[in-house]
Amino acid sequence: MRHMKVLQVIRDVAETGSIRRSAERLAIAPSALTRRIQDFEHELGTTLFERLPQGMRPNPAGELLLRHIRDQFADLDRLRSQIADLSGIRRGHVAIACSQAFAHELVPDEIQTYRAQHPFVSFKVLVRDHAYAVDALTSFEADVAVVLQPPPAPELHLLQTITQPLCALMGPHHPLAGRPTVRLRDCLQYPIAMPGPGLAIRHLVQGAIVRASMPVRIAVESDSFEVLRSYAAREDVVSFQIRTGIPRGRLDLVASEVDRRDLPLAQVALGQLRGRRLSVAASKFVEQIGRSLNSDGEALSNASREG
Repeated sequence: MRHMKVLQVIRDVAETGSIRRSAERLAIAPSALTRRIQDFEHELGTTLFERLPQGMRPNPAGELLLRHIRDQFADLDRLRSQIADLSGIRRGHVAIACSQAFAHELVPDEIQTYRAQHPFVSFKVLVRDHAYAVDALTSFEADVAVVLQPPPAPELHLLQTITQPLCALMGPHHPLAGRPTVRLRDCLQYPIAMPGPGLAIRHLVQGAIVRASMPVRIAVESDSFEVLRSYAAREDVVSFQIRTGIPRGRLDLVASEVDRRDLPLAQVALGQLRGRRLSVAASKFVEQIGRSLNSDGEALSNASREG
């Protein structure tokens, strides 16, 4: 524990890349902050940063130390959580990386349910799509990720996966509105509000369009699903979203499942960094959201069979 404060300083400087910015964030004089790092480097017997004109950057030794620091702070959080559980009061902090599709309702709903029983647990939600969610795990920014179509990554330990259909999203007066299912070729008769290239849904839709060998007219392109939903409510365009990502209770939007012959099911994954031991608070939250995802998957499967 003796070095925890200086380790926090080193981690902060690595994140900001600046002695001055870190000093402001940590309320420490820049000279005192520099002295702490230099004293630790002297004790360790090596420098940890490259001093560049544009700021500070960890050198290879610094990168090794940063991995150790992240492990140390994760272990400390887990210990605090376990000690709190001994007293019967669950405390802790859970950081979640989630795709936009789950940031509107799924994740807030799960946090509300969890905090209703454990109000002393705090949460941080990072909206990170596709590969960025995995990056948040590897940098220890997030404990757990709920992500759509995660890229192959050896550092990602999948705890649970389910599949969900892709839906065509449109206003209630659109000519396709009201159909339980639609074909992709029918959707492409209209302008498209297209998810941006950084979103996993874009790759699924783009692949299906290429296979169909049909032209597409993109009216609006955005990396924000909220922008796409809002525009679909304003003009006779079609956008695409997974079922879970469609807000409940909106009267200005309707959704029709895209025929699975045209668009494959999308994979929803719950995962964590391989080899990382989660705190009690994070582990229990993973169990809860896993049950919800499994329940959603079973409901969708039953609805598909009934249809």
